[in-house]
Amino acid sequence: MTTQATRLDPPKRNNDGEAEPKIIIQGGKELFGSVNIFGAKNAVLKIMAAALLTKETCVLRNVPNLTDVEMMAAVLRQLGAKVTVGNGEVIIDSRDVNEFEAPYELVSQLRASFVVLGPLVSRFRQAKVSLPGGCAIGERRIDLHERGLKALGCDVKVEHGYVYAQAEKLTGARIYLDRPSNGATENIMMAAVLSEGQTIIENAAQDPEIVNLADFINAIGGKVYGAGTYQITINGVGIDDLHGATFDIIPDRLEAGTFMLGCMVTGGEVVIEKVNPHHVYSLISKMQEMGAEVSIYAPDTIKVKMVGRPKPTEVTTLPYPAFPTDMQSPVMAVLAIADGTSILSETIYENRFMQVGELRRMGADIAVKGNSAVIKGVPRMLGAEVKSPDLRAAAALVIAGLGAEGVTEVSGLSHLDRGYERFEEKLRGLGASVWRR
Repeated sequence: MTTQATRLDPPKRNNDGEAEPKIIIQGGKELFGSVNIFGAKNAVLKIMAAALLTKETCVLRNVPNLTDVEMMAAVLRQLGAKVTVGNGEVIIDSRDVNEFEAPYELVSQLRASFVVLGPLVSRFRQAKVSLPGGCAIGERRIDLHERGLKALGCDVKVEHGYVYAQAEKLTGARIYLDRPSNGATENIMMAAVLSEGQTIIENAAQDPEIVNLADFINAIGGKVYGAGTYQITINGVGIDDLHGATFDIIPDRLEAGTFMLGCMVTGGEVVIEKVNPHHVYSLISKMQEMGAEVSIYAPDTIKVKMVGRPKPTEVTTLPYPAFPTDMQSPVMAVLAIADGTSILSETIYENRFMQVGELRRMGADIAVKGNSAVIKGVPRMLGAEVKSPDLRAAAALVIAGLGAEGVTEVSGLSHLDRGYERFEEKLRGLGASVWRR
């Protein structure tokens, strides 16, 4: 029997004796209204690293206020860059960078910071970056990063938990990736910017964030072509060819997808504004299969309308433009109340079903075997105390709480705050009964 949480329960305490922050959700309210989408976390972090390539100041706009952005700023400051964060902007001046080590204590908190490897090698011909290691959702391998840098002429060693890279000269090369890795594509692309000659990356990642990074590199004077396809070409330039720029970050397709799926759980009608519909077509297709009415009626606007329970479907995560692994947890929260049995297969990370146990606490009927989950939809989940194990699982638990009967308390908010700005405030703007304490 599932026990519902109530606001009268005594708050849990963290190791310092302080009450652990939670998001409290009174479920069962339909969502109506419009919501604006902020800049993409997975784009801005890599573009902040790319600002190391130039000696002139870069201004990034449409930047979300996230703990991950602050952590990347800390990494860049550790290297000697001057970084100002605030009011939706990040200003980076890296002319005085004089350190080439990204230490474990920083990289372990923000694994995306591993992409400083490429620009450091490109501009300074040397770098020492802590291995990102494993994480909750699965291992982050660096074999493709290493092979790509070696192809460009780098001497790369992995010792004592660090990657050491050094080169007297970088020369363009043709590099094939065994899999379309985002991180490897980004590191190799940035390393090639200041190399001699032409570099071609085959089987490159095609994500919108890769395109945004390439556009930034071109905005500061680089020469990158083909981003968004399986083949990216980089023609090397000199350091004096690079300059500063003011640049806009693309909308966060994952934040947009979260609100779109939230409407499917509660019912109602939600307008998603400041989003690029092209970036979420795979999600739109699945939502339509599941019974949602999804329409695009402006270049940057999507409307979602949902009546009744979702229909069951099959979902398989694959590299972009297929269904994104970052939406696997949130879509599971929707399928948990579908009118039938669904199958969800995860092919990107080996351990990204950690939300399953928490959803079961809310009454979900989910069985996991290998990389697939069989989800037998229930009419409605019940509110419970749950704890988020990672960023997208946190979003999934909030979504589940929105449609659940009774009160849901979601803890582990440090994960949520890495990827969503003012999340509960935006939900309240749509009519949800949700607050943080």
